[in-house]
Amino acid sequence: MAEIQVITFDLDNTLWDVNSVIKHADAQMRAWLDEHVPSLTLQQDAEAMQQLRTRLIAANPKLAHDVSAIRKAVLQEAIMLSGYPESQARKLALQAFEVFYEARQQVVFFEGALETLAMLAGEYRLGALTNGNASVEKTGLGRYFDFAYSSADVGVSKPAPDMFHAALRHCRVDAQATIHVGDNLVDDIQGAASIGIHTIWTNHLELEPAGARHQPTETVGHLNELPKAVENIQAR
Repeated sequence: MAEIQVITFDLDNTLWDVNSVIKHADAQMRAWLDEHVPSLTLQQDAEAMQQLRTRLIAANPKLAHDVSAIRKAVLQEAIMLSGYPESQARKLALQAFEVFYEARQQVVFFEGALETLAMLAGEYRLGALTNGNASVEKTGLGRYFDFAYSSADVGVSKPAPDMFHAALRHCRVDAQATIHVGDNLVDDIQGAASIGIHTIWTNHLELEPAGARHQPTETVGHLNELPKAVENIQAR
């Protein structure tokens, strides 16, 4: 087996709870909209916004892989439907998105996350692979990660292999020298394993991997177990 050189990480729900982050960011954005675009908050509820999102993705399927672009597009369309001209709606949508985006970076790391990343960064090259729009710099992870790719960067979301291939090309290593760490059995484990990358499933909820096409190489219930799991893979 090739010596492990690179470890890539999913971000949302692997290093922090994304639901609480998005809930907070949505609330911050809604508060801004209440003040600056009150007619939108009166006319466009969550269901209407979801319908807009579905319609816009159907018209431009590539938007589905860029969560920032689709959010901006939905906001602009909703603001226009609330009676604003396109140029003003575009400006307001960008301002509202910035409020959301800044709040979206205010993550609360799972216990042991930063300590574990610091430990692993001393021995391996670390990278982030995400379908979302968390920023490694804005979340304070830049000091641990050598590189980061998102679905917006590569034009397709995990479990498609494109993001994993991008990481291998970036580091000039083969799959057997790489481990991917993530919480999602399809997007992370199946996606990485399909091209021969070793995988570690962060099973925070102690679920059973029933029905998964690919079983993880290792499973951890707590992030401080990662170094040992990496050792186990290295020893195989």
